[in-house]
Amino acid sequence: MSEERYGEYVLVRRHGHVAELALDRPKAMNAVSTEMARSLGAACAALGDDKDVRVVVLTSTHERAFCVGADLKERNSFSDADLLRQRPVTRGAYTGVLELPVPTIAAVHGFALGGGFELALACDVIVADRTAVVGLPEVSVGVIPGGGGTQLLPRRVGAARAAELIFTARRVAAGEARELGLVDLLVEEGRDRAEALEMGARIAANSPVGLRAAKKALRLGHGLDLRAGLEVEDAAWRAVAFSGDRAEGVRAFNEKRTPEWPGE
Repeated sequence: MSEERYGEYVLVRRHGHVAELALDRPKAMNAVSTEMARSLGAACAALGDDKDVRVVVLTSTHERAFCVGADLKERNSFSDADLLRQRPVTRGAYTGVLELPVPTIAAVHGFALGGGFELALACDVIVADRTAVVGLPEVSVGVIPGGGGTQLLPRRVGAARAAELIFTARRVAAGEARELGLVDLLVEEGRDRAEALEMGARIAANSPVGLRAAKKALRLGHGLDLRAGLEVEDAAWRAVAFSGDRAEGVRAFNEKRTPEWPGE
């Protein structure tokens, strides 16, 4: 396993074709400061361009929190101009995760609040352990979810449920979060990272060309009417149908062996 650091607060660990993107600001429970946001955006840009990466797993090095959201201590000293200058940097962190072209899994334990939960929502799958507490409490401090929460949450749980959660600013414990669809897989305490990495390894065994095309079709087709969505799917199919991965996949199936993906 190799490690690479982006700034002081973001760590990338390589597990074969699975990249673990670790939030590493434990003294602040991974509160997203300007510096941390800039580093997260840079790490996502590098991972997105790396053809050796087939899956990204977003984790936390803090024992009791995934991420508690924006660094309000930093923002307390901001002028309006400071806040305006910070906006594209923080937005870049959230969109960086959201726009990763490979499958993404969030491994959540403890608090995932505000921007912290939005980072998880930006992933394709959320694995949470029984200590997880999630929520979007932004209206309780005079703002709104600004890392994609008002758009990503209703896509997960429907408009009315998302409205109730955002308007009340309430925190949701792991069991209810699973029932409501706020998280996808609920695991035993302390198992979120291991389970997410294991899922990542299973996904990474598949065609890298196929994975990227499938994610693109899922993302671009969401919200379209069926006819338009099927056109998105057809375009993605055509992009992979004549690839080296498709040829190797069919050949390996017929030869009853594990594929050796060329990744092109």
